[in-house]
Amino acid sequence: MTQSARILIVEPAPSLSHAYVTALKRDGYDLAVVENGAAARRLLAVGDGIDLLLINLQLTDGSGIDLLRDLTQSGLAPRAIALTAQGSVQAAVEAMRAGAADVLLLPVGTDRLRSAVSAIMAQPVATREPGSASAAKGAKARGAKAPAAAEPAITEYSFYGFIGASPPMKAAYRLIEAAAPSKATVFITGESGTGKEVCAEAIHRRSPRSDGPFIAINCAAIPKDLMESEIFGHVKGAFTGAGTDHAGATLQADGGTLFLDEIGEMDLSLQAKLLRFLQTGMVKKVGSEKLEPVDVRIVCATNRDPYAEVQAGRFREDLFYRLQVISIELPPLRERGDDILLIARYFLEKYGREERKAFKGFSTEAEGILQTYAWPGNVRQLLNVVRNVVVLNDGDEIKPFMLPPPLNKPTMIVPPILQDPRWAAVAGPLASQIGQSFPALAAPPSGPIAGLGIPGVPIPGLAGSRVPPSLPSSPAPVPGEGWQDGERRIRPLWQVEKEAIDEAIRLCHGNITRAAALLEINPCTIYRRRQKKRPG
Repeated sequence: MTQSARILIVEPAPSLSHAYVTALKRDGYDLAVVENGAAARRLLAVGDGIDLLLINLQLTDGSGIDLLRDLTQSGLAPRAIALTAQGSVQAAVEAMRAGAADVLLLPVGTDRLRSAVSAIMAQPVATREPGSASAAKGAKARGAKAPAAAEPAITEYSFYGFIGASPPMKAAYRLIEAAAPSKATVFITGESGTGKEVCAEAIHRRSPRSDGPFIAINCAAIPKDLMESEIFGHVKGAFTGAGTDHAGATLQADGGTLFLDEIGEMDLSLQAKLLRFLQTGMVKKVGSEKLEPVDVRIVCATNRDPYAEVQAGRFREDLFYRLQVISIELPPLRERGDDILLIARYFLEKYGREERKAFKGFSTEAEGILQTYAWPGNVRQLLNVVRNVVVLNDGDEIKPFMLPPPLNKPTMIVPPILQDPRWAAVAGPLASQIGQSFPALAAPPSGPIAGLGIPGVPIPGLAGSRVPPSLPSSPAPVPGEGWQDGERRIRPLWQVEKEAIDEAIRLCHGNITRAAALLEINPCTIYRRRQKKRPG
């Protein structure tokens, strides 16, 4: 079908820009070509109705990342596809943070380019990211037809069972899109609860095999002595209890996709048989000498570090590299930013309908707890928390006290030192918020407040607040008698920093994310400091 949308190609190499023009002209797009970022800025500034930007990130007059970022911030950027020779998730994340809707690895094939452009142009204008309004205006001015409706499985905040629009998840979506049309094996890694099976299903549903079966096997849930039979099948009488023939997962998935979850749990002897199957495409059932051809795509997953498993001898190196043709790493929930609230709100509405509850959302305090909690169980844990709240409570809004342990503990909001009501004059609004959420803390504790800093020093986590001068502090050593004793009391800065971090983690009951927030540093800094004993 002929398209009237306009695409601006920003490519410094004439041979590549010519190839892009030749490929996209087949679909009837209106194409414009410039060689550098300056020319792209001038063309977009005059409001020439550009619907899509196809940009090489390695430009002659600067970085394509910087250009995308500047255009997005100024409101001039339409949807963009970035082209880069750096084939890493980090590069894809950086490009999408700058405003790219998709990232293609150079050299890019004609079919892949046309498919990526078509997928973006098929999305409704209303769901487009920065620049969509101007793109719609330009299309309307040229009398363009409205774009076709997007697949129901894909929206601005969801993708085939995933919910989220954070840069790490968008990078994962692009890898799924790129991997889906192929028959190549895919190796999915990520912590438990990050959605590895959802990822495998998304690959299947986006692939040409979507009409075929999707068979999932959890290698950790099947006894080792039955694993071979479950995967490859058996004939009647092959072993005690084999009363009938069994096709096995590989034959059941013929023409579709076989997902081997927690493949790191597979016995080494069976790994050798799996490798042979991958190399030959032939299946031999337990108890049979007959080889049967199978057309199946393999997707596997593990929550372990596959490289460490190979080095430890628990996973065959040859099998690992045979499986890891395409690698997709799913990010933990704690690294997904606002996706936490997107997921929580979505399932609050879903579970609310199921349980016939009237919840409309989360309070500001409850949202703060959800965003700062470390979520060791990832999305699976978050879903359990939301369902727990919906089943056991009633009301219009989720409050902190409704959350299950450990999220409903006062230390999830502030460390114990800041729960003392005597800090009300210093903490300001925070103290009153604590009192409203946790009335039991209103009674002043007995005894002195320990562990405080030097008067006049800012209190961690309370911007603009300082320790009252009335609190005791150790006097500084005076030159002269005892001066050397004073010097001996000075400790290395790295040691003081380490003790401060350890104490913050202890006060936050092991919640590193919360400790980092109160220390006003990045959680990654804490992880690095704890791994490093001392500088040098």
